[in-house]
Amino acid sequence: MTSVLVELPSDDVEVRIAVDAARARDEGPRAVIVLAHGAGAGMDHPFLTGVADTFAGAGFDVVRFAFPYAQRGRRMPGPAAHAVAAWRAVFAHAARRRPEVPMIAAGRSYGGRMASMAAAEGVIAPAALVYLGYPLHPPGAPDKVRADHLPAITAPQLFVSGTADPFLQPLEQFTAVVDGLPRASILWVEDAGHSFEVRGAKRDSAVIGADIAQRVEPWIGKALGR
Repeated sequence: MTSVLVELPSDDVEVRIAVDAARARDEGPRAVIVLAHGAGAGMDHPFLTGVADTFAGAGFDVVRFAFPYAQRGRRMPGPAAHAVAAWRAVFAHAARRRPEVPMIAAGRSYGGRMASMAAAEGVIAPAALVYLGYPLHPPGAPDKVRADHLPAITAPQLFVSGTADPFLQPLEQFTAVVDGLPRASILWVEDAGHSFEVRGAKRDSAVIGADIAQRVEPWIGKALGR
């Protein structure tokens, strides 16, 4: 098992990482994408592996990792500071492994939000950030917006979002938040929910993840200028 040490206030934990290496790239990867899982599913969830495999096929190294709570077999995320510490450790490890290429932070739902917090605090300095289902607020609670830190991020940000996602309703509120950010845009997935599932269209989670990665790849290329 490949692992990275995450230093926490109370103790330290070794979190598992997995690398999906870029394929058919003799000159090395276009960039490294550090990819975090969501709160309800781990780093080996088919959606995440579908995303990672597709990005690897497009010439990116992809580093997936487990948050400390998941590494310890717990169901609920711990303090946000623990997730930010994990982002710090894994991002630094990935940068040391490939210092010659840009670094991108990406995450599914909670994992993306924790990436944004790490970037806003200056703990990581990605060339771009990709949020796969950013949870703007808990479902049914649009008054509890989790976006105050986002304006502190100077790197380009892409919010990949389903128009039927209950974490974003009303969509006008979400659009206003993103429009107020300096270098941010939304990639809408029509009729998709929080997991990018579309009612009445059954697809395997890995296939959904692959489709999302294919949609995101052109934006990454443009953001990196390559």
